[in-house]
Amino acid sequence: MAKDIGLVVLLSLLLLGNYVVNLEASHHHHHVYKRFQSSKAKSPPPNQPYRTGYHFQPPKNWMNDPNGPMLYKGIYHLFYQYNPNGAVWGNIVWGHSTSTDLVNWVPHPPAISPSEPYDAGGCWSGSVTILLDGKPVILYTGVHGTDNIQTQNLAEPTNLSDPFLRQWSKSPANPLMAPTAANSINATSFRDPTTAWLSLDGKWRVIIGSKIDRRGLAILYTSKDFVNWTESPEPLHSDDGTGMWECPDFYPVARFGSLGVETSSFGGPPLIKHVLKMSLDDTKHDYYTIGTYDRVKDVYVPDKGFAQNGSAPRYDYGKYYASKTFYDPLKNRRVLWGWVNESSPVVNDVEKGWSGLQAIPRKIWLDRSGKQLIQWPIKEIEKLRATQVKWPYKVLEAESVLEVSGITASQADVEVSFKVRGLEKADEIEPDWTDAQLICSEQNESVKAGLGPFGLMVLASKSLEEYTSVYFRIFKAHNDSNKYVVVMCSDQSRSSLEQEDNDRTTYGAFVDIDPFLQPLSLRTLIDHSIVESFGGRGEACITARIYPKLAIGEEAHLYVFNNGRQSVHLSSLSAWTMATAHIN
Repeated sequence: MAKDIGLVVLLSLLLLGNYVVNLEASHHHHHVYKRFQSSKAKSPPPNQPYRTGYHFQPPKNWMNDPNGPMLYKGIYHLFYQYNPNGAVWGNIVWGHSTSTDLVNWVPHPPAISPSEPYDAGGCWSGSVTILLDGKPVILYTGVHGTDNIQTQNLAEPTNLSDPFLRQWSKSPANPLMAPTAANSINATSFRDPTTAWLSLDGKWRVIIGSKIDRRGLAILYTSKDFVNWTESPEPLHSDDGTGMWECPDFYPVARFGSLGVETSSFGGPPLIKHVLKMSLDDTKHDYYTIGTYDRVKDVYVPDKGFAQNGSAPRYDYGKYYASKTFYDPLKNRRVLWGWVNESSPVVNDVEKGWSGLQAIPRKIWLDRSGKQLIQWPIKEIEKLRATQVKWPYKVLEAESVLEVSGITASQADVEVSFKVRGLEKADEIEPDWTDAQLICSEQNESVKAGLGPFGLMVLASKSLEEYTSVYFRIFKAHNDSNKYVVVMCSDQSRSSLEQEDNDRTTYGAFVDIDPFLQPLSLRTLIDHSIVESFGGRGEACITARIYPKLAIGEEAHLYVFNNGRQSVHLSSLSAWTMATAHIN
């Protein structure tokens, strides 16, 4: 389960009467939260410019980590961390909604809520595993109500004939897994069980996120019956200096092709690789490695060049955390969910009555190189596409801005492809420019270069007083004029005319494509206060939360721009108004 940062700073600011703080999720009870929790939960006010039209969110209140996504009897289920009593973290239960298409969602009562001493402090994150007889079961972290000790617990459906699984019961054997003095685990750093998998010996395996001092751990447990669990002598994997590993995810991927692989698949190299994802509490980002799982030794080894730390690749280089995948047997794919937190102060969340979104579910698979994962919005989201605007080939001259009109720019899906000629005119990248986010921060869309910046201005006001730019830059590689470096940026520094204390971080990512051989494609999903962008057909993803004051509803505009010194060829552009989904 995602955890908070900066509580001491938050307390100091609150005592000073300055409420401009961006709250992340937290595992700590604190009277600062209780100050906000003490007031009765309100229904969101009617004027809600930042409510989304097709992203998953409850009607009101706080939501964070996606939990236990699955398919059961043709129905998709999403559980999520939810506060039924207010718009800040606390009183955590497992919210529950179902869908037949992963787009439109029906709400249900919470699946599990605090009721026992072992989970009186909250029913925190976990996973669903489908047993051999087809029964789904939940493993979740319960928090003891007085000392915050974390344990792993089992819940089972009360009525398996109900495809909506609206009632769950907790096992009398709970808690099933608990930290012990023998393993030196901090009892408050032991959480977020993964989907379990079967191994060659017929036993179930599951990993729990933890740490010892600064060493991040994926603690491994085994069980024959899913009730009695034994800790393995060694973790599945660990890495020094990384801090707490939250929300681990461990799953196989096909070495070739985009089809998904069932979590307990017995395939091995060269047909199967494994992915280990950790949400690092220190940085609030999700990192993954690709490697090999030794089923005999029960050890995961990342491939050469990967380390399970902040140098590892990320699913998303923007605001995206506590992600969770599941295997979808209906479409033979692996689907990724991720929590997108607010970028506004907590008092704004309380005022509007809600906090947190889920990103659009993404199909995820291994790139042909075997060195990174590819992500793309699920196909079903395209059925929301309505009015379309399609442009023919155009040349974007240097320092040009063109409006894309005819759609609702505040709720849209945009696909654009650029072809760049004259690559020899690209500037050479500096040898110390190894951080894409830093490049984007220092080289914003107003800084002209040989090739770039060029891309989209989204949620823009008519006269461009406010906008968010998503764009590319192309550089020559240092000391190799035949190679090029592509950087994708998402700049929200001008996203709102009013200088409120929102998080306006500029995000950046390298896109692993050769612009000499391939066009530069960009797909951006725009939904009032969220902008999800996919560069290079899913080679790089960046998600941003923004809160415009002028570019709201029908007053939002969409532009294509090229601020570089060299013209760029716009080979194709399609933009759609997105219909509003039925969500909860």
